[in-house]
Amino acid sequence: MKILINIDVPELGPAIDFYSAALSLSLGRVIDDDVAELTGASSTIYLLRKAAGSPPAESIVYGRRYTRHWTPVHVDFVVDDIEEAAKRALCAGALQEGGCVQWMGSKCISFSDPFGHGFCLIEFAGETYSGDAD
Repeated sequence: MKILINIDVPELGPAIDFYSAALSLSLGRVIDDDVAELTGASSTIYLLRKAAGSPPAESIVYGRRYTRHWTPVHVDFVVDDIEEAAKRALCAGALQEGGCVQWMGSKCISFSDPFGHGFCLIEFAGETYSGDAD
């Protein structure tokens, strides 16, 4: 199974700039001026241009808001050096939302992107979470 990640953004240019600078992703291509394909991660990330105020689905009456929001799904990016990755994300325009949390052989810092989406940077001591609590 292949996983694709879709992220709604109000404008492609600033979103491409942010994700390229913050996470060292590369622009693969732009499709129909509304979709940007970013490569360089284990999954392909698609930035989808969706106007603020537009409904996210036909059955939903409220429109998209590009302020900080909470959703039960977010993206975690595994990095080799969390301190360096955090500096890069902050310089690109991310907002840090908490300190570094250490848990089960990992370090994690929570952020939001300039478009209101939450994401985390995670550094593992091994390949993934360990069986031992820190």
